[in-house]
Amino acid sequence: MKLPYLLLDVFTRERFKGNPLAVVPKADGLSDAQMQTIAKEFNLSETVFLFKPAAERNTASLRIFTPYQELPFAGHPTIGSAVVLGLQHKLNAVRMEEKIGLVTALVDRLDKSVGEARFALPKLSSRVGEIDDMLGIAQVLGINVEDIGCDLYKPGVFSAGVPFHLVPVRNAEVLARLSVNHALKPKIFTHDRHAVYIFTLTPEEPDNDIAARMFGMGLGEDPGTGAAAAALIGLLAENQPFATGQSDFVLRQGHEMGRPCRITLQLRKENDALVHGAIGGQAIIVGEGTLDLGE
Repeated sequence: MKLPYLLLDVFTRERFKGNPLAVVPKADGLSDAQMQTIAKEFNLSETVFLFKPAAERNTASLRIFTPYQELPFAGHPTIGSAVVLGLQHKLNAVRMEEKIGLVTALVDRLDKSVGEARFALPKLSSRVGEIDDMLGIAQVLGINVEDIGCDLYKPGVFSAGVPFHLVPVRNAEVLARLSVNHALKPKIFTHDRHAVYIFTLTPEEPDNDIAARMFGMGLGEDPGTGAAAAALIGLLAENQPFATGQSDFVLRQGHEMGRPCRITLQLRKENDALVHGAIGGQAIIVGEGTLDLGE
């Protein structure tokens, strides 16, 4: 049994930047065990498998695997899959069935191998927990207690399908010098998968508004984490200075790893409640090949 696959770099239009992704576009017939094995073989932060949709009006069904587990939702596989489907089928909008629900993405085809996609969150971000141990946070991240916090932002646990511990830090210099104690991390960041997203505002940087880094989910550091950016929308919404209105942000991630990512965020509030969240980014196809399953 042989299957084609594509390799992409997501949240960038530059080859060998951004967050790598493997896409298996004809995965019908694969078992759960086979998909997990293939994801482990690629050993990327995520591998996405595309299937025929359950509903005829939809474009594809998606399943997303890290090397260790399946995820109900992830941002960079969603962006990458939308770009692949848009480029292959010449579509400006794609409807993707994910474990978390139906995701509709708008796609701009920039050239034969590059596209840009943006989608509304299928599940709005909400606060699912608190983080009160400031000393513990500082010890895990290798910073001082007074480095925690930025503007009005304070740590919290948010989820738009996958929970993340969100930790604001004082500035980009603090963000750059993090030294994570991975052994201590699960004792302080106790929610599912122990993932922590550290961020700061970047008013001194003309190309973006926010900088972030993500550690966890068995991946070490991840260069570009759409699900974490989606979770961050909930905390951003809580701290916007309006009850009704819209805000747009550009977030950078992965710069400290030499894999710069650019993620766009959008939120809208009505009567002080988050009613819309969206993320977007570009992706480029950098390679293709064939999986030989030996069957």
